[in-house]
Amino acid sequence: MSTMGKYIDQASGFTLDVSGMNYERSDLDALSAKIAAARQGMIDIEAGKVKNPDENRKVTHFTDREEYPSTELFNQVGEFVEEVRTGVIAGSTGRKFESVVINGIGGSALGPQLAQFAVNGPYWNELDPSLRNGFLKIHFTDNTDSAGVADIIAVIDPETTLVVSISKSGGTQETKNNLTAFETIYSDGGVDFSKHACAITMQGSKLDAYANSAGWLQIFHMAESIGGRTSETSIVGHLPAALAGIDFGSFLDGALHMDELTRVPEVSDNPAYLLAAMWYLAGDGKGDKNMIIVPYSDRLVLLSRYLQQLVMESLGKELDLKGNTVNQGLSVFGNKGGTDAHAFIQQLNDGRNDFFVTFLEVLGDDLDLPVGDGIHMGDYLHGFQAGLAAALTEKSRQVIQMRINTVDEYNLGMIIALYERAVAFYAELIGVNAFHQPGVEAYKKASGKIIAMLMEVKEKLPELSGSAGTAAELAEKVGFADRVNEFEGILAKFAANPSRDGNTVSRKWDSEAGDWRYSV
Repeated sequence: MSTMGKYIDQASGFTLDVSGMNYERSDLDALSAKIAAARQGMIDIEAGKVKNPDENRKVTHFTDREEYPSTELFNQVGEFVEEVRTGVIAGSTGRKFESVVINGIGGSALGPQLAQFAVNGPYWNELDPSLRNGFLKIHFTDNTDSAGVADIIAVIDPETTLVVSISKSGGTQETKNNLTAFETIYSDGGVDFSKHACAITMQGSKLDAYANSAGWLQIFHMAESIGGRTSETSIVGHLPAALAGIDFGSFLDGALHMDELTRVPEVSDNPAYLLAAMWYLAGDGKGDKNMIIVPYSDRLVLLSRYLQQLVMESLGKELDLKGNTVNQGLSVFGNKGGTDAHAFIQQLNDGRNDFFVTFLEVLGDDLDLPVGDGIHMGDYLHGFQAGLAAALTEKSRQVIQMRINTVDEYNLGMIIALYERAVAFYAELIGVNAFHQPGVEAYKKASGKIIAMLMEVKEKLPELSGSAGTAAELAEKVGFADRVNEFEGILAKFAANPSRDGNTVSRKWDSEAGDWRYSV
């Protein structure tokens, strides 16, 4: 049901209120041609037309999740997880699995992390095994930072820990680096890694071939037509969730319910279309306003991180579909309410009017905690949210408000499906490809050049043996005078890790020169 500026789903209790946005019905009418074209674009996605022309592929996350619960893969995950939970499938030494490491990056990690934190909370791993009902503690490594691996190995026992590596192409360097690290750690501890390893990847990928040749415990195949940032309702989200006892079926039910709500053609009756239209109008179709995401729930603190990738990687594009330079995008920032009131709300209230804010309120309180005079703790949270929304609206700051009843699998599925559809529709409005990431590929290529240079510098270090000087001086000696900044970064990395691979680089601050002095 909808009225001007407000959409309510009576079945779930979901509410979207955009009456705090500065728009008139005539503004939507003026977009009628763009909206009609965007609506057709959404129909084309679900009809199986190629919607990622750069990679010549379809986009199937909306339609695949309808079929997924009836597939062999869905049942395979359930059977595997039950055998792990009950100890039928055990580690290489016969001990029951107690924990799992999810090794991925981007959408392969952000979605599973959000689901884990939202449904199970931050202290799941600290619960007594009986309270976890045999399901696993869950850890995430989502970078190529050795500190992440160090933190994980400090709390796991390799004999009782499963490692799930997720990479669509199988060539993601960060995931590959962590995989190599865990293989070494397990081997050094006398544990057969292959009996502790699972993969989620495309059939025929580098990771698929490697896992097969190494005899890994299990390989789950994902679709080529689903991108990482829209993969949470697929096997990518399913296996991590199921291993931690999250009801993925209910999560999918919520997503599918929202899919039904967001297939309605009329903008005012479609929460995703209405949301995207507000983004468009707020930023004049160019992303001129930042998107602030503030869920009033501790459990949803990771929502803004998840939406940063979904929104910014999908919409941040240099070129439109016609090849015109447009430099489109929406910058996403976020915190949680009411913590935000002591973090950045001062600027939203009194500072630059360069944003629109979305508040997501959870109506149900997890505990009834009276704090005096018939007022409960949750009442204050509501008061802070409603009061802030009113204060911002009075100052003509643009406000979107959402409400759900509880934080659970079903409602989380609804929220993720809502934003997936809104992002896709907004991309159609502004005419960009939401399903590729050329900027990410450019950064990977640039990083590859730095790694190649690092290897070259390492090879040339013997030429500098016994030398000392600034980075610029040493760069001149070995032919890197035109890349002094990169050269110094490499020397600094070497100097900070003196015990690595016979490293001979050190540095001291030269106060007279006002620069680091390197010795080789």
